[in-house]
Order: sequence, then structure tokens, then C-alpha cells
Amino acid sequence: MSADFWAGYLSGAVGIVIGNPLDLIKVRLQARDAALAAQTPAAYARQFSSAASLVTGTAAPIFGYGALNALLFVSYNRTEAALNSAFSLPVHSHSSSLWSTWVAGAVGGLATWVVSTPTELVKCRAQVSAPRQSSWSIAKQVYRRDGVRGLYFGGVVTALRDSIGYGFYFWTYELTSRWMEARSAPSEGNDAGFQQEAAKVLLCGGLAGIATWVSIFPLDVIKTRVQTQAFDGGRAPGSSSPLLGRGGGSSAGLSGGGKLGAMEMARAAYREGGMSVFFRGLTVCSVRAFIVNAVQWAVYEWVMAEMGHGRKRNASVPIESR
Repeated sequence: MSADFWAGYLSGAVGIVIGNPLDLIKVRLQARDAALAAQTPAAYARQFSSAASLVTGTAAPIFGYGALNALLFVSYNRTEAALNSAFSLPVHSHSSSLWSTWVAGAVGGLATWVVSTPTELVKCRAQVSAPRQSSWSIAKQVYRRDGVRGLYFGGVVTALRDSIGYGFYFWTYELTSRWMEARSAPSEGNDAGFQQEAAKVLLCGGLAGIATWVSIFPLDVIKTRVQTQAFDGGRAPGSSSPLLGRGGGSSAGLSGGGKLGAMEMARAAYREGGMSVFFRGLTVCSVRAFIVNAVQWAVYEWVMAEMGHGRKRNASVPIESR
């Protein structure tokens, strides 16, 4: 397989291991109902008292997000190459347009939908389950009840979130990288050059992560709430597609027993807490995003460089070699 596949896979797996404790807090904040919101900080903190609680829901993302990240980078690189070729622009050069970077990132994000939706659904349900359940146990429950379609519950809002978010992800990384390259002084010596490049990658990666989540956080809140609705009831035959977030299981907050779709969930969340509910957990998510994405980009660039396809390359190198 290509270098960008393995670089993306390894960087995604490393990012999950590092960021899961903060992601756990983020998901629980997003999914909190009125009763949980009334808890004191001390009572809420007791949910994370054990080491095991901090790795809840990690199994699905480690395998799923590694594949997702690999698919993301491969799709992004191929789409960027196709766009630059169509407009006769050198691949990944300063003359390539930032709009093509955003579009390529959006296409890459959309391509990850097939992996990200079931991964996110299992992860989020594992993180809010009480008593705690394993990712594998939850996946089996969903599959037994709803089949493969059940694993794609909330898929539309997930696809929208990923497409917009990854567009800004790559756009921000490319923009900040160009800005820093234009203003950095030439370094003397290999050690100084390596340190300068490493610092740049870490900073640009971290900023890209923050920009991504700020751009799509309300969508992520809606996605989390859609996917963590009660899932302990059968769905009536002929009910709406789970891709649109509707089904026949029981769900608090919807009279009549059906599950809330994305738009219904957004309205219900707004009635619960106004606009602030769509930004609940953004602070912890931003801290996590900076750390995780700084490391992810560093791992990605390092693996690419080790495989002979680093960022500093001749513009004529074909995309398959990246």
C-alpha cells in the first residue's frame, strides 16, 4: 500500500490513544441531559475516578480511526492531485490554490463516512453507557437489533460534519504552513533545521485541529445526541432509514416513541439550553484537538519522510509516491 495510507493509519491510531481521555469528557458533556447537568463538579468527576474509565470506548476508535485516517489522507491526496492536474497546478506547491485544498479535504472527509459513522456510534455509546459496556458488546447489540443499517444511524449528520470539518482541517494546516514557511529564517545545521521543522508541524497541526472543531462543533453535538439516544427497543418494520436519524426505538424527549432525527434533535437541544448547548464541551475539545492533531501531523510527516516521501519534495513527483 502507499506511503500516505500507512502514515495516515499510524497517525490516527496514535491520536486516539493520546486523546481518548479528553474525548470521553467531551462526549459526556455533549450528551448530558438536564439531570446530569445538575450534578456538582465533584459528582461529575467521580465518573472518571478509575484508570479504566479513561480508556472507555477506545477499542472501536483505535481500529476504526486508524483506517479512517488512512482513507482520509489517501482520498485527500488523490483529490488534490486531480484538482491541481485539472487546473495545471503543480502538486502541493505554493502555486496550488487553497480552495482546491479545502475541496480535497471535504472530499476526503466525505469518503471517511463509511468508517466514521459506525466507529463514532459505537464509541459514543460506549462512553455514555452505564453500567460501562465494551465497544464490542455495543456493536453486537446494534447489529443483532438493526443489522448493518443500525451501525449507520446518524450517518447524514456525521457525513456533513466530516466533510466540512476536514475541509477546514487541511485548509488551515496548509495556510499556516505556508505562512510560517514564508516568515521563517533559514536555519544553520541539521539539528536546528529539524527542530524548526518539528515545531512548525506541531503548531500547524494543533491549529488545524482547533479550527476544524470550531467550524463544526454544533454539528458534532447534534451527532453525539442523535447517536446516543436510547437504543433498547426494536424498530418497527417500514420505519425511516437510520441514516436520517429516525427509527422506532424509545427515546426520551420525543412523544410517541420514535427516535429524534438531526433537525428534531437540534430543536430539542435548543429548547433545553439555548445556543450555549451547541458549544458545551468546546473548551476541552479544543485542548484535545491541539494536542492530538499536533501529534498526528508530526507522526504523519515523520512516517512520510522515513518512507522517502516527505513534504519537502520536487513538485513533479506523482501523487502515488506521496
